[in-house]
Amino acid sequence: MRIEDLGIRLRMRRTAAGRTIASVAADAGLSVPYIANLENGRGNPTLSAVSNLAAALGATLIVELAEGDRPVVEAPAALPDSLLQFSRSARFSTEAARMAEAAELPETSMRERLLHAMAGLGSLATRPLEEPDWHRILDAAVLTTRA
Repeated sequence: MRIEDLGIRLRMRRTAAGRTIASVAADAGLSVPYIANLENGRGNPTLSAVSNLAAALGATLIVELAEGDRPVVEAPAALPDSLLQFSRSARFSTEAARMAEAAELPETSMRERLLHAMAGLGSLATRPLEEPDWHRILDAAVLTTRA
């Protein structure tokens, strides 16, 4: 996995959990700049550091050897800053919690899935999206998950 892909995954997982870099750094025993650099696709992390980050984020680290340079699993797309900001809103949190309960999934898992889905829909736009756009995309997700 490329460092850029690792950074995207770390940021998505941290954001989905509603955590700050500082709180994750404290739990992982790492510095804030170290984690910020990783999330921005820079650095050369040790396996121990990535393992500590995974534990701090409530994830499991899986290490696999792959044939050639082919990724085992596609990395998620980077989240737009406007979506990251929207994910901290009360509405996003409320809807993600409701959807997680309905699907009988952990809330962090649902937040991560929802962010990934919203980013995918947002990638169809021909302009940068703003908060009202994210509300509309969230509306679509809410409508499709209601019984």
